[in-house]
Amino acid sequence: MNKANTHVFNITLFKRLFYYIKPYRWVFFVSLSAVSGLAIFGALRPKVLQGIIDDNVYNKLEDGFLFNIVVYGGLLLIEVISNLVFIYCATYLGQSVVKDIRVKLFQHIINFKMKYYDNASVGVLITRAVTDMERIADIFGQGLFMIFSDILKMLVVGVMMFWMNWRLSVVVFCTLPIIVFATRIFQKFMKKAFEEVRTEVSNLNSFVQERITGMKILQLFAREDVEYVNFKKINERHKKGWLNTVWYNSIFFPIAEVLASITLGVVIWMGGLNTVLEGTASLGVLTAFIMMVPMMFRPLNQIANKFNTLQMGMVAADRVFKVLDTVSMIGDEGVIELKRLKGDIIFKKVYFSYVENEAVLKGVSFEAKAGETVAIVGATGAGKSTIINLLNRSYDIDSGQILIDGHDTKDIKLQHLRAQIAVVLQDVFLFADTILNNITLKKEGVTQEQVEAAAKQIGIHDFIMSLPNGYQYNVKERGVMLSSGQRQLISFLRAYLINPSILILDEATSSVDSHAEQLIQNATDTITKGRTSIVIAHRLATIKKADKIIVMEAGNIVEQGTHETLLKNKNGYYRNLYEVQFMQEEV
Repeated sequence: MNKANTHVFNITLFKRLFYYIKPYRWVFFVSLSAVSGLAIFGALRPKVLQGIIDDNVYNKLEDGFLFNIVVYGGLLLIEVISNLVFIYCATYLGQSVVKDIRVKLFQHIINFKMKYYDNASVGVLITRAVTDMERIADIFGQGLFMIFSDILKMLVVGVMMFWMNWRLSVVVFCTLPIIVFATRIFQKFMKKAFEEVRTEVSNLNSFVQERITGMKILQLFAREDVEYVNFKKINERHKKGWLNTVWYNSIFFPIAEVLASITLGVVIWMGGLNTVLEGTASLGVLTAFIMMVPMMFRPLNQIANKFNTLQMGMVAADRVFKVLDTVSMIGDEGVIELKRLKGDIIFKKVYFSYVENEAVLKGVSFEAKAGETVAIVGATGAGKSTIINLLNRSYDIDSGQILIDGHDTKDIKLQHLRAQIAVVLQDVFLFADTILNNITLKKEGVTQEQVEAAAKQIGIHDFIMSLPNGYQYNVKERGVMLSSGQRQLISFLRAYLINPSILILDEATSSVDSHAEQLIQNATDTITKGRTSIVIAHRLATIKKADKIIVMEAGNIVEQGTHETLLKNKNGYYRNLYEVQFMQEEV
C-alpha cells in the first residue's frame, strides 16, 4: 500500500474525485447550501426557545409570544425544506458522478489488451464496476455533506453556548477533547477494517463468479463438497472482516453516549444550581442548554458514523482509480485508414512471449497472399493460436514485423484493422440474447433480412429456423441452449456477415458431431472463397484444400508447402503428423 493511502484523510484522492463534480457544480453548491441550512437553522431553534421561556412563559408576557412561536415554526419548516433539497441533490450528485466514473471505467476495461485479462480476476473487476461504485455514491449522499453539516452545527452551537452562558459552556467543552481523541483513534481502526472488508468482498465475488461459471466442471468432477468447504472459509473471512467494524462501533458509540449523558447531567445540575441559588442562569438558558448538549455531542457520533461511510467510499474510490490508472492498452498510434484490405500478410522474424523471457514464437516468418487459404498445424503449444492473436493485435509482438498489404499493422488504425479481420474460435462465446443479436452484435443498420440472406448463402438458415422462434430464439447465458456445433455455426454467420478481408478459423471444426461438421465445412467453403484465410485445424479435409500448410513446433516453423509437397518428405514433421493423426480420417 502506498504511503498516501495510509492516511485517514487522503486529500489527493479527494481532489481526483472532485474532478468529476465539475459538470455538476450547481448541484454541489445547492447541496452545500441545503446542508448548511440544516446546521444553522437547527442550531438557532434553542435560542428562540430560550426567548419564549424567559420572556413569555416565565414572565407571563403575551406580547411577542405568537411571533416567537411563528419564528420557531418557520425554522422547523426551513429545516424540513433544506433536508428535502439536500437528500435529492446529494443523491443526484452522487449517482451522476458514479455514472460518469463507471462509464469511464468500462471504456477503460474494454480497451485493455488480452494480457491484462490473462492475470485479472473477473469477479474483482465486477466488484470495481458495481459494488465499489455504490460506495463512492455514498460519499456524497451520506458522508461528505453530512460531516460538513455536523461540524458547522457544532461550531454554531458552541458559539451560542458561550454567548448565552460561558460557565455552563466550559463544562461541555471540557468533555469534547476526550470524544474528539476517541473519534480520531476510531477512524484509524475503521479505515484498516474497511480495507479488509473490501478485499474480502472482492475475493468472495471472484470465488462465486468463477464457481458458478464453471459449475459444469465442478459437478462432473464431484467437487461440490470441496468447493462448499472452500466457500465457507472465504465467507468466514468475509464475516470476520465485517465483525471487526461492528466491534469498533460497539466500543466507540457507547463510550461517546456515556460521556454525552454525563455531560448533560452535569449541565443540568450546575445549571439548576445557578438558576435557583445564584441567579446566574435563567430557566430558558438551562432549557436551551439541555437542547444544545445533544446537538453538540450527537454530531460527533454522526461524524464517526458518517466517517465510516466516507472511509468505505474512499477505499472503493482508491480501488477504482487503481484500475483506471492501469496502463495495459494496445498502442493505437496508427494513422492509416484502409476501407478495404486486399489481404496480403507477411510475418517477418516475429518474436513473442506471454511471459517475459519465455518465448512462444521464435523468429516466425511466412507469407500469405491475398485470397489464399493457409493452414497452420502442429502440436498443442506450438504457437498456432498465438499467430492469430498477433495478427489482429490482441497482443503486441516483442520484435519483428507483421505486414498487411505492405503496411505494418502498428501503422494501421486499430479499429480499421480489426473491422476487416473476422475470427471464428473453437470456444464460441454467445451472449444471453437472441440469435439475431448475437450475430449482428446489435450493429446499427443491419436488418434481419440481411442476416437471413447471409445465412442462406452459407447454408445454415434452415438450422436457425428449426429452433423455437428462429432468429429471435434466446440462447441464454454463454449460449447454453445450443450445442457446441450450433454455436460454431452462429459464429460462422457472425464472421461472414461483416464481409471481412481476412478470415481466421481457430480449430473451428473440432469437438463437433458429423452433421454439424458437414454444415461447418460447407460454410467454410463459402466463407473462405475470395478472401485470405488463416486456418488452424485438426481435420484433414480443411488442410488438404489449403493453398499452403505451415507446420509449427515449439514456436518455430519447421515446414511449409502444399499437402502433396509435404507428404513427399518421408522424414518430415508433417508426414509423421499425417500418418499418426490424419490417415485414420481417410480410412
